[in-house]
Amino acid sequence: MIGGAGMLLAASPAQAADISYKTECIPPAISGLPAVQGTTQVRLTAPAEAKVGDTVEVVWKTVAAASKNPDVIDLEKDAIQPTGTIKLGGADTGDLKMEGPRQNPPIPRNSAMILPDMKASLKLKKAGDLTLTPDGYNINVSKPISTDTKCSPKETVKPGATIKVTDGGGSTTGGTTNGGTTTGGTDAGGTTTGGTTAGGTTTAGGTDTGGTATGGGDSGGTATGGTDAGGATAGSGGTGGATDFPGKEVAVNFTCTSPGPASIASKVTINAKKDGGSYGLTVKTAKGVMNSPASLPAGALKPSMKIVIGGADHGSVTVRGPGNPAALETGKPVDLPDMTGTYKPGASGKSTLTPGALTIDVTLGVSKINIPCAVKGATKASLELDTTAQQGGASGGDTAGSGAAAAAGGTASGGGLAATGAEDNGALHALGLVAGTAILLGGAVFTFTPWRRLRSGR
Repeated sequence: MIGGAGMLLAASPAQAADISYKTECIPPAISGLPAVQGTTQVRLTAPAEAKVGDTVEVVWKTVAAASKNPDVIDLEKDAIQPTGTIKLGGADTGDLKMEGPRQNPPIPRNSAMILPDMKASLKLKKAGDLTLTPDGYNINVSKPISTDTKCSPKETVKPGATIKVTDGGGSTTGGTTNGGTTTGGTDAGGTTTGGTTAGGTTTAGGTDTGGTATGGGDSGGTATGGTDAGGATAGSGGTGGATDFPGKEVAVNFTCTSPGPASIASKVTINAKKDGGSYGLTVKTAKGVMNSPASLPAGALKPSMKIVIGGADHGSVTVRGPGNPAALETGKPVDLPDMTGTYKPGASGKSTLTPGALTIDVTLGVSKINIPCAVKGATKASLELDTTAQQGGASGGDTAGSGAAAAAGGTASGGGLAATGAEDNGALHALGLVAGTAILLGGAVFTFTPWRRLRSGR
């Protein structure tokens, strides 16, 4: 057959050997499924002999994937595209990037995964025996959204093919394999993410440090021993003239129910603005608090939080935020928007407002995933107010949905957040029942990892 630069060589009989190795597959975090430990069986096909300067074709056939399609959803036709890496050894070293077409038959639940063959062209640079060893691979599911499942070897893998490269005097341009391109793309992605995260953190620091650090640093002599009370007294002692009451930033630890992260460490600030006898609340969280678990369209992710009322008054208020204003990329930092609601006092005296349970809702089409995060441990109050009882106010019990929810964005389900916690299984059932949706499409490929912890830096 034809050989030489830019041409594919198929002169010698192709090798085809099955290689099996233990594999761990980690699907999209948003599914909440555990990682799968399985065995991958690969058959590599490459010419047995070739000459320096030749360009040969290498084919990766996945004989058996590490897991079946779980008993959750059916995968659609042509929804799967695999990519992978082959390690070069012996006469040359490097990584060869493999890629397959987005092509597969419909894959029913609880049936074997069928992946299309991956191919790549390899230009031979040096004489000697060149070994080809299958390494990690990724499975992308495109419908209804893009999700990735990453699989990596958990033992030393044997070469799947060997090419005997003879000295043919061919051109030896420096492009050994596609490995350099693959590595560069990966590193660039990491750099971009890091830059984005740092930017979000810096911005957050500039936004909130003014109120928190200045007040905390200079008010020690004014109201030491009672930071909450000091802040509230300063705001409410203006003989009825003050209307804006800034809260202080407090650290909050959350424990989340799957498919959310195992835990969250963040900072929360509750600010209030008096309007008649009630208070409009604005709740801010740290910027860049988490990495997006998947590619999500604008408006798909919305936060809400339960604000616990204490002191003279008691009960709760739910505040809600709008959806993400722009589309989110997988692994990129996410800023939760400010959450708003209305607090109508039910008692007169000094009443405190403390961050409570956080909920993150992800909506895709008609499907909705609820991720509840309960407060872990003790949390300080962010704001104290001198309140005057209002008819129909919060005092007397848990009123997370009474008046507050409607003012917080028109969602009537006030108890939705107040009733959530780490022990609430509702989110698990909701996730399990979204058959055919994007959240589990990635999970149907293999398994998943937990979300990264929310960043605590502002």
